[in-house]
Amino acid sequence: QVQLVESGGGLVQPGGSLRLSCAASGTIFSINVMGWYRQAPGKQRELVATITSGGTTNYADSVKGRFTISRDNTKNTVYLQMNSLKPEDTAVYYCDARTSGAGYWGQGTQVTVSS
Repeated sequence: QVQLVESGGGLVQPGGSLRLSCAASGTIFSINVMGWYRQAPGKQRELVATITSGGTTNYADSVKGRFTISRDNTKNTVYLQMNSLKPEDTAVYYCDARTSGAGYWGQGTQVTVSS
């Protein structure tokens, strides 16, 4: 079992920045990939970014050049640095962890981009 706890969401003006954190606990040695997804009201959950245990990253086209995913293995934490935020980035952001046999979600953290 893997437990994920997100933090760092909030209200920010367009053009601003936020950093989300996702702390993992439990059988973390089994995690292959961690990532961030988001879900806006009335829309399906979509991929934002992922990072493998080896450090390979992948981004949605809509966030490339603005968001950066990283991980600190000493703290069992994954981060999502979000810069140049736009109103369309408003959503609940979820942390995700995948092992060879299961997937796990965090509880989500709200990000609102508004003036």
